[in-house]
This record gives sequence, structure tokens and C-alpha cells, in this order.
Amino acid sequence: MADERSQAERSQAERSQAERWISFAAGIITPVTLLSALLFYFGYVSARSQYEYFGIDVDTIGLSTQDYVMRSPQPLSVPLLLIALLAVAALVLHKAIHPTAGAVRRAVRITVAVLVLGVAALLAYPFIGQLAYYAFVVPAVIGLSAAVLAYLTYLRRKVDPGLDRQGILLALLAVVAVACIFWAAATTAQYIGRGLAKADARDLSRFPVVILDTKERLALRSPGIEETALQSSAGQTFHYRYRGLRLLVVGENRLFLVPQKWSASGTTVVIPLNDSIRVQFQFENDPP
Repeated sequence: MADERSQAERSQAERSQAERWISFAAGIITPVTLLSALLFYFGYVSARSQYEYFGIDVDTIGLSTQDYVMRSPQPLSVPLLLIALLAVAALVLHKAIHPTAGAVRRAVRITVAVLVLGVAALLAYPFIGQLAYYAFVVPAVIGLSAAVLAYLTYLRRKVDPGLDRQGILLALLAVVAVACIFWAAATTAQYIGRGLAKADARDLSRFPVVILDTKERLALRSPGIEETALQSSAGQTFHYRYRGLRLLVVGENRLFLVPQKWSASGTTVVIPLNDSIRVQFQFENDPP
């Protein structure tokens, strides 16, 4: 009987330990999975905006999840830095102020007015949605107003302990603030992606030089691309050579080539990586 009780206790202890390890692992895996999903999303948004500038749907490139995650630090650096600076400023201000009930009430009225203004701008999207930086300013105004209003609600409870708890209001304001932060961060990622594309277009010489040989003539209309007919010889299967191309990005079994100088009439050429082409990458003109 004692042996059975001892065995049952050991079994219970093993199950408890296993449950603790599972709970510990779940506590690590869930944040890592969420972080990976966020990095993927912002990397995807930035890449989509960047390659749209060159007329490419990013889904046609075939970038992997790792590619998008690796592209995310740049579009995320500005929002993260801004949020960190705002948090530091909020902490410094919190330590410095000594609120009174009247001052808190006045601040609440001003904040509510700003929040209403932001919501009105959101509802007016069909009329003013095309204004420059609308997609950043509106969520920033609503999100900051919601965060400040939540803080002021906390201060009102502090300066007047007799007020009822407003946990539901605080929770709703927190949801609004987080949603607006996400919206503004995604918009920032779009702006950064478009900015990267324009920076690339101003200096396409930074991309590798491509010399392309093909079996058939390509109907390329971008200015600056030179076509040369190769001399026929025994065993020669490539008949045309193209210069003036730069490698924008390598996709899934495809090359995405752009002219070496940006033009409004320029196009992105998609070339399959198979035996129908021959590709040479030219050295940089920088002697060792």
C-alpha cells in the first residue's frame, strides 16, 4: 500500500514538473511567435511599398519569411525610437508634475476635444484621405489623445479617491492607443519603403551591372539599354546581348532587372533563370 502511495506521489510530482516546463516554454514561445509575426508584417509592408515604386508586386518576387524579417529593422527603427522617447518624456513629466483636481479636469476637456477632432478626421476619410501624411497624423492624434486621456483618468482617481474605478474605460483607451500605434507604425513602414525605393532610383549604379545574352530579341523600351547582335558561329545559341541593365532583386528562379538610369518610361524586366539566357555580372570599377 505504501509503495502504491509513493508511486502515485512520484507520478504526481513528475506531472507537476512537466506542467511547469510546458507553461515555461509556452511563456517563451508565444512572445517569440508574436514578435516574429510583427517583424514579418512590417518587413512585408515596407518591401511592398518599395517594389511598387518599380512596378513590381512584391508577391511575384517570392521572398521568404526570413527575407521579410531581415528587412523589418529599418522600417521599425523609427517608430520604436519615437515610442521610446515619448515614454521617457512621459516618465519625466510624471515625476515633475503635481496635479490638482482643477488642472486635471481642464486637461481632460482639452484632450477630449483633440480626440474628437481626430475621430472627426477619421470619419472624414472619403473627403480628406488623400492629403499628405493623413495616414500618419490621424492615428498619431487619436492614439496620443487616448493614451493621455487614460493617464488623466488615472490622475483623477489619484487626486480624488472618491471617484469610481473606471477599469473598462482604461481598457478601451488602451486598445485604441495600441491600435493607433500599430496603424501609425505600418504607415511609417510604407513611407520608409517608398523612401528607400526613391533613394535607389536616384543612384541605380549601386546595383550590380548585368550583361544579358538571349536567344531571342527582347522588346525592351527603356532608354539607355543597348542591344547588340552577336556574331553567328558554330554552336552559338545566343544571338543578342543587352547592356545598361542593373540587378534590382533576385526572386524565385527569376531576375528583376532595371535600367541603369531612372526614367518615367522605364520598366522592370523579369527574366527567368533557365538555359534561355546567359548572365554576366560585371566587376565594380575599383582597382584593388
